[in-house]
Amino acid sequence: MKRKGVFLLFMMSMTLLLTSCWSKKELTDLAIVSAMGIDETKDGRFHLTLQIINPGNVAGGMQGGGGSQSPPITIYSASGDNIVEASRRASGRISRRLYYAHTNLVVVGEKLARKEGLNTLIDSLDRDPEFRNTSTLVIAKNSTAADLVKTLTPVDKIPANKVLKTLEFTERKWGENVKTSLQEVMKSLESPGRGTVVSGFRLVGNSQQAQKLDNLQESEPEATLRASGIAVLKQGKLVDWLYGKPARGTVWILDKIQGTDINIDWAGKKEAIAYQTVRQKTSVSAQVKNGKPHISVHTRVEGDIGDMEVPVDITNPKVITKIEQSLRKEIKKELRVAIERAQKNKTDILGFGEVVHRTRPNQFKKLKTEWNDVYFPKLDVDITVEAYVRRAGLRNKSFLSGVKENQK
Repeated sequence: MKRKGVFLLFMMSMTLLLTSCWSKKELTDLAIVSAMGIDETKDGRFHLTLQIINPGNVAGGMQGGGGSQSPPITIYSASGDNIVEASRRASGRISRRLYYAHTNLVVVGEKLARKEGLNTLIDSLDRDPEFRNTSTLVIAKNSTAADLVKTLTPVDKIPANKVLKTLEFTERKWGENVKTSLQEVMKSLESPGRGTVVSGFRLVGNSQQAQKLDNLQESEPEATLRASGIAVLKQGKLVDWLYGKPARGTVWILDKIQGTDINIDWAGKKEAIAYQTVRQKTSVSAQVKNGKPHISVHTRVEGDIGDMEVPVDITNPKVITKIEQSLRKEIKKELRVAIERAQKNKTDILGFGEVVHRTRPNQFKKLKTEWNDVYFPKLDVDITVEAYVRRAGLRNKSFLSGVKENQK
């Protein structure tokens, strides 16, 4: 009898604990937000632009009823004194509940990034339990965030995926952009004396044409989205843009280079040899002598010969050694340009202050308040580069060598 009572009590407890689908969310009641654009209105309010997925149009190849085409996304927008208010106001324009768990992209307008910065808007995103801190953050270059979010893209039906994949592959193959998550931006902003870098994206072409399906029916769309440099943030506000060698040098020092191409001069011809990096590692160390910090940057690179526009005998070890010396000189130049640009901006986006803080915490306390404006611009930095040629593709002797011999 006692065992039956215990069993009955157990079953009643299970009934209370197993409450089944108390927090269920029907898919037909959700508006899945894939990207969010944040701009500033003329009166200083936040303008929110939401890129919402049309599941049927994505799966059906953008075909609607009767053979008519329909876009894979729908755009809704609203304004408010803060992000929460703008989001709540947007709900009055859509028949479904806004669902942010799949929002993988946050776009911030350049005007907002320069004037107000990212600090105030990041707080609301971080507080939302539904919003993911792993979402990628980009800044719209020379345009509003709304223009980028509204743009329809070929190949990738969902525009947010186009931006994310572009950042991923350009980071892997070229190295002048970096894919930065909301969480990484927050850590940089909280780190003492640290600046922040975020990739930029821009709209190439007419913004009105970019929103039309006609734009996707051309072999060469008139309006497209393109990765565009690196935004430099100081105390959360945009202060500069980096392109070319300063951008790649910055990514290199941050040890986020996955692959790139280095061109060197040879036999009087500019950029005659292309060197493709395969493996690279950058380490930064710090010392404090007589109250002054000193930084050492060490980079080791291994790669292959990708192209030679002049006849070169790479079977000769002395030639390989000379190529490696030229590569070291070129890479060191890029790193130096990146450091000088950061010092000119008085913004430690390279994380040197963080290294000093990690290795010499007690001494960094005395430097922290004036790090960016006083110590970092005058910082002494030693750069050491090791570059090695490991392979030469499918042939050692250049095709051009045979052509030159036949012409004699």
